[in-house]
Amino acid sequence: MDEQGPEGRGQRPRSRGLHDRVLESLGPAITAGDYPPGTVLRTDELERRYDVSRTVVREAVRVLESMHLVESRRRVGVTVRPTEEWDVFDPQVIRWRLARPDRPRQLRSLTALRSAIEPAAAGLAAEHATPEQCAELTEHALNMVATSRGQQLPAYLIHDVAFHRVILRASGNEMFARLGDVVAEVLTGRTQHRVMFSDPDPEAVTLHVRVAEAVRAGDAEAAERYTREITVGALRELDILAP
Repeated sequence: MDEQGPEGRGQRPRSRGLHDRVLESLGPAITAGDYPPGTVLRTDELERRYDVSRTVVREAVRVLESMHLVESRRRVGVTVRPTEEWDVFDPQVIRWRLARPDRPRQLRSLTALRSAIEPAAAGLAAEHATPEQCAELTEHALNMVATSRGQQLPAYLIHDVAFHRVILRASGNEMFARLGDVVAEVLTGRTQHRVMFSDPDPEAVTLHVRVAEAVRAGDAEAAERYTREITVGALRELDILAP
């Protein structure tokens, strides 16, 4: 039900903005360790701290609960859950964690995940991709080439993210496909936090083109091999830029 005060339905946009403000303060604080596991956050204290209603606090807490960052109990309050229970695949949790000082460790962990998943997904894509998906891969790979010089990282990122989403989707495996948001956050975080060169590694750009060609040719072995080289290169880049 919409939260309504004296202003009726016009109150909802303001309530939503307040909810987002609380969430974007609490979430990063929890993932940064400002509130260690076991910390109890009292609803009334949060109301006063953020100068918002109980409804707004509860909305924000519900989102944090869905991410398994906290649990709420009557007469106890909102308790921060152990780190190992967090939904580390949630895109927003990934975004918050990448904003932390231990960003290099997070990027290595996520890139290791990519190394395990994406080569297999590319191999499957070579077997299952539709002609439309092959065309998408080729288009994004060529656009990556076109935006790989002249410090066009924002434009390059758009096509890089789209390329990897297509690979995961074209694998025909719904579990792989659901990791599209995870990979998107890794690539976006790496770019926004400048943990990559001002111009992408030419070898990596070329490898994307080769993956697209291998998928189109139905060469699963080559698609898997080239994709593994991409992820190995990403780890190597981290060693240089975020030791």
